[in-house]
Amino acid sequence: MLPQSETACFTIADITGYTGFLAGVELDHAQDIIADLMDTVVRALRPPFRLAKFEGDAAFVYAVTDRIDGPLLQDAIESAYFAFRRRLRNIKQSTSCECLACTNMQQLDFKFVSHHGEFIRQKMAGREELAGRDVILVHRLLKNTVNERLHGHAYALYSDACIRAMDIDPVKQGLVGHQEQIDIIGDVTCWVHDLEEAWQTENNRQRYEVTRDKAAMVIEFEIAAARATIWNYFTSPVLRPRWRAADEVREAVAHGRRGVGTVNHCMHGKDAMIEEVLDWRPFDLLTLTTLVPLPDAPKILMTYVFSESTGGGTHIEIRIAKPKPKDEAFLQKVGAVFHEHITHEVATLRQMLEEQDGVTAIKEPALPESEHRFLSQPIHEL
Repeated sequence: MLPQSETACFTIADITGYTGFLAGVELDHAQDIIADLMDTVVRALRPPFRLAKFEGDAAFVYAVTDRIDGPLLQDAIESAYFAFRRRLRNIKQSTSCECLACTNMQQLDFKFVSHHGEFIRQKMAGREELAGRDVILVHRLLKNTVNERLHGHAYALYSDACIRAMDIDPVKQGLVGHQEQIDIIGDVTCWVHDLEEAWQTENNRQRYEVTRDKAAMVIEFEIAAARATIWNYFTSPVLRPRWRAADEVREAVAHGRRGVGTVNHCMHGKDAMIEEVLDWRPFDLLTLTTLVPLPDAPKILMTYVFSESTGGGTHIEIRIAKPKPKDEAFLQKVGAVFHEHITHEVATLRQMLEEQDGVTAIKEPALPESEHRFLSQPIHEL
């Protein structure tokens, strides 16, 4: 049978400064560093993305369209970049090596190019490859003129086809319009997101977190699924009603994108439970206030924490903040009901994801392995 065409959002995560970095440095440490950084980025991208293949200094990933929404795709790319920057910072603080590779790694950066379109799967040399005009186009978009506009800043470049598939308003989000001329294909309209600026905003943003010592109640669960998957089911207005007790979730986003400032109306018949997002750190932490439709109800502050557990599953903590003295009795009553309901709902979600696991499992290429010699075996001691 001929292969059937599918649609997906394609993304290439490309290391910038790679060629200059390798010139004249110690290759054993350089190899470990590149493998470590690529591992960091790809792990942060999947899911929702799947790894198609590594291409030298780049990783080619894709997300089948019906498995992702726009904000989730953007969160995945931003989170991958933030993970890369944190890893660079941690390495700088940890390594004692003064070799050229370890010294110059701080000059490395990433860019991300995304496009939406059709592809087919075909076997080449015993392995699966993605093929098609749109696969070619996303690779051609790597050679662009964005650096001239952003003066070397890291960025995410989205084709207009990708923007439309994600159903987002790029102007409201502050993305910058951009044109590329591709041989044979012609003019391609794109939108640029400055990731360096996003990183600085992330570092300067006020944090809201209910820590365990400030919590009146902590509810914990384990689900055998990736953090990004769990995050999506907890935050997506489309997915939440499938497992939580709500007829629908009406979402009002701030600045054109789900995140800090988003207000959700979780509808239960004519009644609505109102949530306001105060902190948004995909795929680690979510803090919000909840107002239940009961007389004299106070806003309840809570934080959801998602961490990777043994075996690749997710550990979930729901931390409910200690109330003011006048609200203690109300929280005790509502808290007990919430504990019962969320336990039942998580059991439903766990069953849903376990049933999907065997259906969606697709073998991916192995991640590059680093020996971490640049951390444990310095070439030049201080």
